[in-house]
Amino acid sequence: MEKENGKRRRKFEFPHVFVILFSFIIVVAITTYFIPAGEYEREVSETGTETVIDGTYSTVEKTPVGFFDIFQSVHAGMVNSSAIIFFIFIVGGAFGILNATNALNRAFGSLSRKLSGKEMLIIPITMTAFALGGATFGMAEETIPFILVMVPVAMMVGFDSIVGLAMVLVGVYAGFIAAFMNPFTIGVAQGISGLPTFSGMGVRAVFFVIFLAASIIYVMLYARKIKKDPSKSIVFKEDAKRNDKINLDDQPAMTKRHVLIIIVLILTVIGLALGVTLQGWYMQEIAGLFLLMGIIVGFIAKMRVNEIAQSFLKGCEELVVGALVVGFAYGILVILQDTNTIDTLLYGISSMVSGLPSSLAALGMLFTQGLLNFIVPSGSGQAALSMPIMAPLGDLLGVDRQTAVLAYQFGDGISNILTPTAGVLMASLAVAKISWVKWVKWVWPLILIWYLLAAIFVTVAHLFIW
Repeated sequence: MEKENGKRRRKFEFPHVFVILFSFIIVVAITTYFIPAGEYEREVSETGTETVIDGTYSTVEKTPVGFFDIFQSVHAGMVNSSAIIFFIFIVGGAFGILNATNALNRAFGSLSRKLSGKEMLIIPITMTAFALGGATFGMAEETIPFILVMVPVAMMVGFDSIVGLAMVLVGVYAGFIAAFMNPFTIGVAQGISGLPTFSGMGVRAVFFVIFLAASIIYVMLYARKIKKDPSKSIVFKEDAKRNDKINLDDQPAMTKRHVLIIIVLILTVIGLALGVTLQGWYMQEIAGLFLLMGIIVGFIAKMRVNEIAQSFLKGCEELVVGALVVGFAYGILVILQDTNTIDTLLYGISSMVSGLPSSLAALGMLFTQGLLNFIVPSGSGQAALSMPIMAPLGDLLGVDRQTAVLAYQFGDGISNILTPTAGVLMASLAVAKISWVKWVKWVWPLILIWYLLAAIFVTVAHLFIW
């Protein structure tokens, strides 16, 4: 008895994110033995977009995942997501150099003193700015570098790392989901559906304002609670161990050299916005821009060349786990693609929608697109896969094609902030040093609010507008 009582009870540890994602890979691999393999015929449009041809689905020989293939899928996922992985490393390294100059710490100290008593204003201003980026030019991956700035800012003014991440991620996705002129979602979906580009913008703009307002209120209510009692933070213990917290009492005034470094950072942000909107920049160009910024600020701070390299390496080291998480997430998609099960899932889901009455068909499309987004997190990719089927299906069910696009838009966007197969989400969590489990715990009520608003908007559009 004494021996039994002396045994220590093992404390439950929640699985590491690698364990969670690898478990997903195993589950998906097992389902490939039960889901029939199939595919649609595809065609390339005049704009170069590859789309499926409705009514051409046929079964093909089943190729379920073998035992050794499960382990190979992780490497394949790393290869397929290498652009995102190395983007994270380079941006993280560049900010490692920037952080070594202490310019941000001193700037944050000055900002906090000026905003004393008005800290809550940071949330609506920041979220609105990112939401407009998501709503107009499909901002998504471009937000990752800003998380490195906003998380310390949020913690500095008395919030937590969740609020810092939410100001960027919830803001940009609120805009992305309820966008009124996103060329990568609405533009592609309307083009495939035979609708004028960005038609219905006025209706979508109203939905955007309501959607963003609800998102800002959700974040501000949580931030106010944390401001009053930091111990109520979901990440209270994790934040206490962070090494990127800023003690304002230890921050001296900015020097001219620090001011110049901040100016370079601001010019980098402006260059990013112009490059994305005017030149169509993507991750390669953005990574190059931030690497250039890191080198310039290192020289301005009079750092030795080896110091710049070491600071870059330190910045990369802090994001190793998060970068690799993206590869694990993409391993799930590799299995679905290699076994030809994605088209089968699309066929099965669309068949369910076709059996719904007209009054429920629009909602059926909304939730169909939401399910598809878990396996096809790319907005333009999902449009190319689903809209050639959903648009004519809507005609048969009495659902206007504008409503079908609206259902796609909401269904495609909402689960991006939840699904572990979304590269931008996993990269953002990695940069913010927040676990996927903690994030889901915080964000799921907001996701329910978003789905409720989306259902209302789609229903209103179906019954009264289009």
